[in-house]
Amino acid sequence: MTDTYEVIVIGGGAAGLSAALVLGRARRRTLVVDAGEPRNAPAAHMQGYLTRDGMSPAEFLAIGREEIARYGVELVQDRVVDVSQGFGVTLANGRTLRARRLVIATGLRDELPAVPGVAERFGEDVLHCPYCHGWEVRDQAFGVLATTPLSAHQALMVSQWSKDVTFFLHTVEEADLSDDDVRRLGAAGVRVVPGEVERLRIEDDRLTGVRLTDGTSYDREVLFVAPRALPRTGLLEQLGAELKETPFGAYPTVDPTGQTTVPGVWAVGNAMGFGEQVINAAGAGYRAAAVINGDLLMADLDATP
Repeated sequence: MTDTYEVIVIGGGAAGLSAALVLGRARRRTLVVDAGEPRNAPAAHMQGYLTRDGMSPAEFLAIGREEIARYGVELVQDRVVDVSQGFGVTLANGRTLRARRLVIATGLRDELPAVPGVAERFGEDVLHCPYCHGWEVRDQAFGVLATTPLSAHQALMVSQWSKDVTFFLHTVEEADLSDDDVRRLGAAGVRVVPGEVERLRIEDDRLTGVRLTDGTSYDREVLFVAPRALPRTGLLEQLGAELKETPFGAYPTVDPTGQTTVPGVWAVGNAMGFGEQVINAAGAGYRAAAVINGDLLMADLDATP
């Protein structure tokens, strides 16, 4: 037997749960399929979400699941392994489903630089977003680990939260920095250190420094890195959605509501772009759901004799 839903939301993070909440309140038979891999799982708290500032991501998701359940939205802990053009959905456990509309909220995965200590401390004192964590580590000794010349922008941004910033070029050559980058780094008081980073120095369960391959070591309390974003676009590709290349990976081409080039398929949250914070993702889910409800309503009315 194939269960049929009006909307299937693939991904149970902020974007997916927000879409499901709006759809449930609109009395749409909705299912959320959650593989349980939120991008912000390493973080102990999230910031910048009005009325939820400082809440743990796990608590945020738990409350969201409770809220959608109040409106009859179903949630299954599973993974979608296949989707078809007719919106047939197959789960890893073999269950088959069908939907009239799909919301893709599968997010992305962060690939961290392969420097010993980075993965172990990520979400603690190895961070990636100053808007997420800058206030909590303000005025400490910052390091920034370059992965591409674009990392210069990150070094400049974090100087808003500390005046003690060291930019480790790592695998980036000084010649790869633009004249504007060099001028702005100097104006911000950011110290630029060439040479490859060998490892982080960890003592008593905290970051204490950065060691280069030439043996020199720099005392640092916080390190900002720029993970390589790996968008989870497999299902969108199966459906034939158009993707566009960006400096942060390939993402679907969408309209302002998140609708992809495949009619009836929306992408929300980090599934549609690298820079969607939790509050942005929730807003995108809400916006897409409202449009989907209207789309279904008009389709049913137009089909009425």
